[in-house]
Amino acid sequence: MSLFKAREWWSTLAGENEEYDHGCLCVANIDNNSDGLDKVIVGSYHGSLRVFTPHSVKGENGWSGFSAQDVMLETHLQHPILQVEAGKFVSASENTHLAVLHPRKLVVYSITSVSGAVEHGSHYQLSMMYEQNLKRSSFNMCYGPFGGVKGRDFLCVQSMDGTLSVFEQESFAFSRFLPGALLPGPVAYVPRTDSFVTVSSSRQVESYKYQVLAVATDSKTKEESQNIKSGKRVAADWSYNIGEQALDIFITSFPQTPASVFVLGDRNIFCLSELGKLRFMKKLEYNPSCFMPYTSLSEGTINYMVGAHTNTLMVYQDVTLKWAAQLQHIPVDVKVANFQDLKGVIVTLDEEGHLDCSYLGTDPAMIVSGQSEAREINYAQQDEEMKQLQRNIKEQSHKANVLPSRSSEDEVSIDIQMSSSLDEVSQAVGVEVYSSTHSMHADETQVEDEDPIPSITAKITVRAKLQVQNVRLSVHVPQPLAVSQPQFTFASADSNRPAEVFVSFFLRNNFLPADLKAEVTATYQNSAGAPRIAQGEIKLPVKLVVKPVAPVKMAVHKVTIETNKPPVSLNDIFPDLLGENAGGPGSALGFQHFGGPVVTVLASKTSQRYRLQCDEFEVLWLMTNEVVSRLNQHFRSRRVSDFQCSYAGTLPLPEYFEVLDAHFEIRLTDTRYKELLTQRAVQFRAIQRRLLTRFKDKTPSPLANLDTILEGTYRQLLALSDAVDDNKEAQAKAAGHLGCATRLLNLLIRLWTNMTDREFRILESSLAPSVDDNGELGWEESIDSAITHLLRTCLAKNAKDQTVNPSPLGIPKDTTKVKKHIALLCDRLGKGAKLAMDDSSETDTGLVSEETEKEANKKKRKPSKSVDKEPNTATTDETPGDLGDADVPIGSKFGEKKSPRRDDAPPTLNGHSNNLPSLRGGKLAPLAPLTLQNNKLGTGLNDLKKKKNLESMVPDLDDMGSEPSSMVNGEDDAVFSM
Repeated sequence: MSLFKAREWWSTLAGENEEYDHGCLCVANIDNNSDGLDKVIVGSYHGSLRVFTPHSVKGENGWSGFSAQDVMLETHLQHPILQVEAGKFVSASENTHLAVLHPRKLVVYSITSVSGAVEHGSHYQLSMMYEQNLKRSSFNMCYGPFGGVKGRDFLCVQSMDGTLSVFEQESFAFSRFLPGALLPGPVAYVPRTDSFVTVSSSRQVESYKYQVLAVATDSKTKEESQNIKSGKRVAADWSYNIGEQALDIFITSFPQTPASVFVLGDRNIFCLSELGKLRFMKKLEYNPSCFMPYTSLSEGTINYMVGAHTNTLMVYQDVTLKWAAQLQHIPVDVKVANFQDLKGVIVTLDEEGHLDCSYLGTDPAMIVSGQSEAREINYAQQDEEMKQLQRNIKEQSHKANVLPSRSSEDEVSIDIQMSSSLDEVSQAVGVEVYSSTHSMHADETQVEDEDPIPSITAKITVRAKLQVQNVRLSVHVPQPLAVSQPQFTFASADSNRPAEVFVSFFLRNNFLPADLKAEVTATYQNSAGAPRIAQGEIKLPVKLVVKPVAPVKMAVHKVTIETNKPPVSLNDIFPDLLGENAGGPGSALGFQHFGGPVVTVLASKTSQRYRLQCDEFEVLWLMTNEVVSRLNQHFRSRRVSDFQCSYAGTLPLPEYFEVLDAHFEIRLTDTRYKELLTQRAVQFRAIQRRLLTRFKDKTPSPLANLDTILEGTYRQLLALSDAVDDNKEAQAKAAGHLGCATRLLNLLIRLWTNMTDREFRILESSLAPSVDDNGELGWEESIDSAITHLLRTCLAKNAKDQTVNPSPLGIPKDTTKVKKHIALLCDRLGKGAKLAMDDSSETDTGLVSEETEKEANKKKRKPSKSVDKEPNTATTDETPGDLGDADVPIGSKFGEKKSPRRDDAPPTLNGHSNNLPSLRGGKLAPLAPLTLQNNKLGTGLNDLKKKKNLESMVPDLDDMGSEPSSMVNGEDDAVFSM
């Protein structure tokens, strides 16, 4: 809010219950009086036209203000008035005339003074000079000496569709449609360059030469020109991208400054030269409503006024704010006028018709404040006080709670009661349990198992101390788990009437869950109407996704967990998952995931070790985590405080990298499918345009098999769309497997290095187990960026590692770099580096301390915590973000040379990358089979083998006579990829 107010000199209400906007205000000597004083012309959307001659006399109570004699002319026209302008619009006359723009008409009037026959004096008369009927709905207009004409002004009207219609006074000249016009914008004329400047719907300031527009049309009459079906293509003389919508354009031509183009945007003011070069730009901290450059007080500078929606009028000199004054209303238009008693009066008009004539200044203050007594400043005392305040601020910042506090009166709690046993009758919805010999419908979810899929029910209660409104309860579970009903809505809840619901959880898809936690969220409004949120968590039992089976002796992948206590019988650890193993010795148990492989848990009889083995690496995660957590719970219940689990084996990085590569390959396949689908869509539209042109031609011409190619392309679009959907399902399974493998690797690293909880949280936030492929940013590049940050900060060896610039985020060509950085992370953690940084420690600099290096060097003589060494055959990577090679590659295969992805070589269809396959004797060549290399995702991803290959999805054109059939339900052993 401004300290000063605009001083009101004269004001009135132009009309009641009428609307005004930008362009409805004009200031000019419209009656051509010899004194040269300005009059105020106001036109409303209701068709009222008023002309005022403001006069005001200074009295004891201030300025006299409005009087009835100030109304020079008032009339009502038949149509809404969009804009009024004054200029030399009539040929053979040097007088100023009034141009009024209606939606479908442009009228030029003359205002003349008629002497009265009696003592009442003269009156003014409005006479129409000529009018132009418009074929299109008008938006705004501008005027000027188009074409360099002397002593005359021409008019240019812009219609709602972006057409410019030029009128050379009484005669129509031409109309021209601006290229790419979607919505009209402000338009102005630049006399020095003889061009029109406007802001297009693409938010660019564009300039068009008048001569270019004049010669670009072939039509001779007004009616022909309105059709605009022929003519040359209009090209902009120059353009400048402002990036926002423009409100107004003003052309300045002051003597002390070069001609400039002012553009008022939503948040900025741009000053351009007449050739489109930016002179300066002013960023506004408010929403402007109008502006008006009015003069140049010093050489090279321009003064202008800006009206704001805060009832404020700002005065700027270039980019410097010189004055700010408060107005009575929000102005929609502002002008500067010269009246008899006052020069340079600011005339403003608001949307309701309040017309104000004001000036800037201040009245002398009547109260003068007394001078304060000067005293000496004690700088030492002030420094001590400042230090004390800084200490207090620092102490309070550590104690402050960032989250907003919630009062206990409106607190809502979520109580969750989980059933101890599975449901007797499974509540699984949308799942068909089938064996390998049974068939399955397309709309059913695949979970292949001989036993029925179980479910478990939980009771969720929402309790509130006071009444809360609009309670919305949401239950979120990770894939492939599902819930019987994910959302509930309650009108209200209080202490006497808690909201209770029952939900069932079950396995829906045929791959592994990376997490067995469900989140419950309740959103509500408290008694004050403020939105609040309450959260809860449900830990689902492992028996929901696994079942006891006989243990398997041989397996491919093995993980050994060491403890510091004697081994415990597995029957005591898994009393709820014994099944047919009940009563056994308790040294070996088998667990099978529904629709998945078997995990065998073995307890050593002589050593303090537990082994888990399975044919698929990622499947080990769930039972490994279950064994560790149940062992901790078992010894904690017996009050054993020094129990500890550890992992002393080799980190399974090669197996983990295989899962990572499989997920990345499917991501690349998805990208290539979409690129190919885009190419076929462009081709389909091009063939449609060709056929439409042939059909519209008056002289019939052969179709040249365009209809055949159109139908073949359409079938390819359908086939590629199905392939994209199938690949999405495979990508969801690969993401689930990668999440399981990442959680297993994080758990093993924690046991391997004996991490604290804080360090493990940092590890999981960097090597995140949640894999989301729905956004533009993929898992591989985000993980690479996070691990690179760790390697540059708390895991950096020296200052050189800190100066490495990170790579730009984008889908990589291969997984070499991310695997290399994961191996570096494991290598440095194995040498004793810590993830957590304390403020007081020397690791605050982000470097590994020298003592840590010395300890690591001493440990080299002993067996090191690293995986088996393999020769690194990769060449040095010099791309940004490279942090060097690991001293111990930890058995990973990141050094192997991978085939880089070629961005410029999309998947080809029978040798044709961008076009439809060639016709061979009236047949469309089928799509070539595409093979996915090194796809090892387990039985979940092997479902892709049961899908159709691209050759069967895109039929030959010999079958065009029959109806297009759906995808074949037969099985194929080959997996097709891009």
